[in-house]
Amino acid sequence: MANESPQPDLGAPELTPWQRHVIDPIAAQLTQGITPAKIALTFSVGSALALFPIFGTTTLLCLLAGVLLKLNQPIIQLVNMLCATIHFPLIVFLFRMGHWMFGVPYTHVSLGMLHHMLDTFWEDPTKFFERFGVDALHAIAAWAIIAPLWMLVIYVVSLPVLREVLRRRILVVAETTQSPPPVHPVP
Repeated sequence: MANESPQPDLGAPELTPWQRHVIDPIAAQLTQGITPAKIALTFSVGSALALFPIFGTTTLLCLLAGVLLKLNQPIIQLVNMLCATIHFPLIVFLFRMGHWMFGVPYTHVSLGMLHHMLDTFWEDPTKFFERFGVDALHAIAAWAIIAPLWMLVIYVVSLPVLREVLRRRILVVAETTQSPPPVHPVP
């Protein structure tokens, strides 16, 4: 004991700035929010934001919500992509509902019209807001009324399903760890 030299710390190596500021935050986003309740919340929030009536905003909205609510980013973006198939019909519905809510004459909305709106936005944002801003606000108001109910329904429906999936997965894992190894005919 008289001549013991101090042992170097063999713990975790020191992280580089790249690891601390890029890799670790990305890894945290990929692995957070994996309980049934968080996944159900991810489904509900992601699907509601994926149906926001302004094209080109849903990915960013889902990203921000995922970061702020600590939801699983891959799942929320997958939900966003899966909802793309119903996005256009819902936009048309929300524009109609917005016009009805505010008692203004309905402006025909079609795919060509939405494409024209997007082109106008990128070419001249001022002209876009003059021409389509009020219609877009009406659609957003309609979405704001529907979104909370949508999220509640998706959450209430998906949570028991996800809990059952987890329960079954736990049972399968328990069975595989308790059963003896299979006997192979060839040694």
